[in-house]
Order: sequence, then structure tokens, then C-alpha cells
Amino acid sequence: MRPLLGQVPERVVVKEGGVRYLVDLKGGQKTGAFLDQRENRILMENFRGERALDVFSYAGGFALHLALGFKEVMAVDSSKEALARAEENARMNGLSLRTVEANAFDYLRALEKAGERFDLVVLDPPAFAKGRKDLERAYRAYKEVNLRAIKLLKEGGILATASCSHHLTEPLFYQMLTEAAQDAHRALRVLEKRGQPFDHPVLLNHPETHYLKFALLEVL
Repeated sequence: MRPLLGQVPERVVVKEGGVRYLVDLKGGQKTGAFLDQRENRILMENFRGERALDVFSYAGGFALHLALGFKEVMAVDSSKEALARAEENARMNGLSLRTVEANAFDYLRALEKAGERFDLVVLDPPAFAKGRKDLERAYRAYKEVNLRAIKLLKEGGILATASCSHHLTEPLFYQMLTEAAQDAHRALRVLEKRGQPFDHPVLLNHPETHYLKFALLEVL
């Protein structure tokens, strides 16, 4: 891939809500910015608390916004390079992040076993269902991470959870969350149902364009 005209810098600084972050235009995934989640990331600035957890954090997009209002923020990802960018972004904003390189499934189980608790957990996993044949396996994966996150939340804690797979439809997404809550023996109250921004349009005659689901839930 090459530019059609002119020179493209390796990295640029993006301002998003109350934070700035570096974007790797050439080496980053989806330009390194994942712009379809920008409004949901900015929403995190409305919350305050002691501890927050950002799982599948990539370069710390959600974690940076959370660090404006939480005393301790952990960013978990399997990519060492992504976490290094998260740390660089935190320094640029004068914020503190604790980064953890780990498999999300294993680390969530370890946190639960250790009795850790959080005020807010963000789950922004990759598209587990890249094709229709993957849906059953993906459903189980989404349910597993959400079940573990629910168990980590204090009473009244907030779960901000997403799916970017269009094969996991919105009804299936909320069915999965219902089952995860039941298995965790907790109740979930829907605070807000969100999705992709206006510049990622949903076309009614092309249902696959409605790919991003984002739920803001209170754990009771």
C-alpha cells in the first residue's frame, strides 16, 4: 500500500475529548485509531471511581479517558507493542496507567480468583466471529469474557462492553449478556444502548453495516 499523492507521516497526534494520543498510520490496526469507538471512549470521561479495567485495550484508547477520573486504571492486552504505545500515550497526557501483557481470558480468571474488584470494566474485544461459521464459538467467547467481567464488578459497578462482529446481531448480543449475567448470579440494568457514530452509517437494506454494538450496564 502506498500514498497516491505526497508524503504520509509515520505517526500523528489525535485529540479526542480530554486526551491526546499517537496514531501509527502505517503499522497500526485500522490506522491505529479505531475511530468507530471514539464517541464511546469519550463517554468514559463521565465516570469517576477508584479502579477501572480496560480489557483488549490495544493502545489504551478507553484507558486514557478512564484515567481522567479513576485513581487506578489497568490496561490489558496480548500485544507488547500496543501496550508500549499505551504507556507512551499516557505519558503524553500526564496520566498514569498500569499495563498488563496477558491473554484476556486467562487474566480475567486470575483476577477473579484473586478476589479483585473494580468500579468499571471495559470490554472491547476483536471480532471473534469473522464468518458465520465462527458464530457459535464466538458466542461462547463473548459470553466467557463478559461473565468474568461481571464477576469482577462491585455492586453498582459499570460494565461497558462491545462487539464489532456483524454476525453477532444486536438481539444475540443482548441475549449473550443476559445469559452471562444469569451464570454470574448478578442482575444487569441497561443504562444505555449505543453503537457506531454517524460517519459509520447503518443501511437498513444492508444489515451487515450494523456491526458495532456497545452496551453500558450497571451490575446489581
